[in-house]
Amino acid sequence: MTDTHDLWPAPLRGRKPVNSRVVIPGSKSVTNRALILAALADSPSTLHRPLISRDSELMSAGLQAMGIKITGEDGSWVVNPHSLSGPATIDVGNAGTVMRFLPPLASLAHGDISFNGDPRSYERPIGPVIKALEELGVEIDHGGRYSLPMVIKAKGSIPGGELTIDASASSQFLSALLLIAPRMQNGITVHHRGSALPSMPHIDMTVQMLRDFGATVHVDKAAESWKVEPGVLHGQNLVIEPDLSNASPFLSIAMVCGGSITIADWPKSTTQPGDQLRDIFSQMGAHVEFTAGGLALTGADSIHGIDIDLHDVGELTPSIAALAALADSPSHLRGIGHLRLHETDRLAALTREINALGGNVVEEETALHITPAPLHGGTFHTYEDHRLATAGAVIGLVVPDILIENVATTRKTLPDFPGLWNSLVL
Repeated sequence: MTDTHDLWPAPLRGRKPVNSRVVIPGSKSVTNRALILAALADSPSTLHRPLISRDSELMSAGLQAMGIKITGEDGSWVVNPHSLSGPATIDVGNAGTVMRFLPPLASLAHGDISFNGDPRSYERPIGPVIKALEELGVEIDHGGRYSLPMVIKAKGSIPGGELTIDASASSQFLSALLLIAPRMQNGITVHHRGSALPSMPHIDMTVQMLRDFGATVHVDKAAESWKVEPGVLHGQNLVIEPDLSNASPFLSIAMVCGGSITIADWPKSTTQPGDQLRDIFSQMGAHVEFTAGGLALTGADSIHGIDIDLHDVGELTPSIAALAALADSPSHLRGIGHLRLHETDRLAALTREINALGGNVVEEETALHITPAPLHGGTFHTYEDHRLATAGAVIGLVVPDILIENVATTRKTLPDFPGLWNSLVL
């Protein structure tokens, strides 16, 4: 039974137009990749405006446990590289980037590096990373489970070479190997073999950030092959972009309530998947344009349903599903079977929670079909998934008496979601 003390009444605004400018915290994906690359560089790096949230703090703590020095002041982190060593114990929480990016890095250390995390982390796939590291000669004690918890018996180096993995369950499997490849003795060539790679923009982000730090990367997307040459990474002075995926619930306010929301510092060019919100929300009826203040979205009289393949931008699905439940026509969200392996089974969770409020969502193995229906109040369960919590808040803008269970889970990527949300809608 849900503890009522964990229930957050989603603010009800109704069709009362907004006119606000929002500063979104930094990108989790960019922050955590930058931390890995900075830890491997030949000189200190300064990361300006990093995301300070549970996921990035877990990544930082894991690096520091292995000897990396990270200091912070005035909204910046300074990362001082150091030889990696154990013994160390690393808590991955339920952070996909931490549980998948740190084990390859830990394989470059000297000593035993133990990994554990939240109960859900033991259920999330990490096997392809473990098998790839073992194929590269890394000794790992995982009890034959190919999952957390585990201990990496690190010897200080990885030969590298050529290998094949199946990254169809998560693009992070591929990124995890590419990020440390410059420090492998022979670099690495990775071939993907399996069903379609999800979240290709995140792989593009990994490649671009490797190049930004000085790595030489060869990409053959047609052959689904990535090659990273051995070499030296150089410390960077890097400004972290705002997290564009986290902008989706805030942009949704103008779509649901009317008026305009402007996201400050939206980059004109980026590898972040969230940049596709500009096109997606335009298709759903909004007017989107760059202005002097940032990216401005102006809502229309109604929200239009959408038929779209979200395979490459699956993390946007919860916000889009919330809007689809409030739209004027049915929506079909396709290509998202990999979301069953995220913080929770997002397809099942969205179906269950929207339908519990009177919605009409039909769940398939890789798709959601959403037909708008009159919604009523109730408890919106989040399953310790930050994007479920923000989706519930979007619905609560116009549906009275929505109670969000464990809204604190949003701290995974947003330091104070309730405070920022209230400042915009109350």
